[in-house]
Amino acid sequence: MNVSLYDVKYVEKNEGEAMKIRKATINENTENIFIYENKKEEYTVVAIPSIEWSTVIPYEEETISLKTRMLHSLVKRLEETQATNIGMKITQWVREM
Repeated sequence: MNVSLYDVKYVEKNEGEAMKIRKATINENTENIFIYENKKEEYTVVAIPSIEWSTVIPYEEETISLKTRMLHSLVKRLEETQATNIGMKITQWVREM
């Protein structure tokens, strides 16, 4: 199972808001990962529509807690290896925004 992740697009919304659209290859299909950041309210929303998955990430959530929570959620939709890889990459993307 190959998972490749890369940037696609960055869309600036209103002041304090931004949307990034990333691509991930999941089960040999290229899928969109949407990352919306609301700086004013201090949270990020991540969604992968193709697997009907999303989550809200408050700024104050600790990285270890976030990784664990995402893994538990993603393994309901993906194989464990894919869930781990995508969860780690999402964590990296969210923390660098």
